[in-house]
Amino acid sequence: MRFSTARKANGCSPSFLKYYSIIRGYAMRILYTGFDPFGGEAVNPAYEAVKRLPDTVAGAEVIRLEVPTEFARCAETVTAAIEQYAPDAVILVGQAGGRAAVTPEFVAINYKDARIPDNVGTQPVNEKIRPEGPAAYFSKLPVRQIAEGIRRAGIPSAVSYTAGTYVCNFLMYSVLDYLAARYPHIQAGFIHVPYAREQAARLNNGAPCLDIENMAQALCIAGEVTLSCPPDTGAAAGTVC
Repeated sequence: MRFSTARKANGCSPSFLKYYSIIRGYAMRILYTGFDPFGGEAVNPAYEAVKRLPDTVAGAEVIRLEVPTEFARCAETVTAAIEQYAPDAVILVGQAGGRAAVTPEFVAINYKDARIPDNVGTQPVNEKIRPEGPAAYFSKLPVRQIAEGIRRAGIPSAVSYTAGTYVCNFLMYSVLDYLAARYPHIQAGFIHVPYAREQAARLNNGAPCLDIENMAQALCIAGEVTLSCPPDTGAAAGTVC
């Protein structure tokens, strides 16, 4: 699969990437993760999109990882991969059924409140993720630039200011907490994708959806932008209320 490279915009330039790998002596790496199916679904478009990524993005090696939709195991699965592969960036991906766009998440909060159980029946209610931890972590990805780049490719995208209170938010918070203490130089964050078209067709309730190929293209752009932009620049993306 071939995707067009991210365009230079607002001070971001991908041209240095091929030289950076040579200077430091080894190839850059992006770790992309996606959850397994949950909530009775047969597929999770998050990992389906990750599987369709090319082997390299902007010259960086792509590492793919499927993550269990389980509060107890998701974070340790990702942090083990971080230790194994030493990535330059970590892009966590999850499904947000009902959203109509690819949404880079701005913040993860120290809170878990599961409307449904995870895949092993765990259902925390009104709990902190880490009792003594900070109230929130902001994404270390250039979320505004990512959303802009995805929209330029003709794919709907917007910055999101809530990652929910389920396993997605839990994973984003936990990974950012882990990196803050050990590897603060690694860029990391979370991106939500809508339902896949086949899911929406099965639900038959008018839910918004997107082709998995478009999701993969959006994730590719996210990787390109992440490696070429400082977090976080770009046009205003906030909400009025």
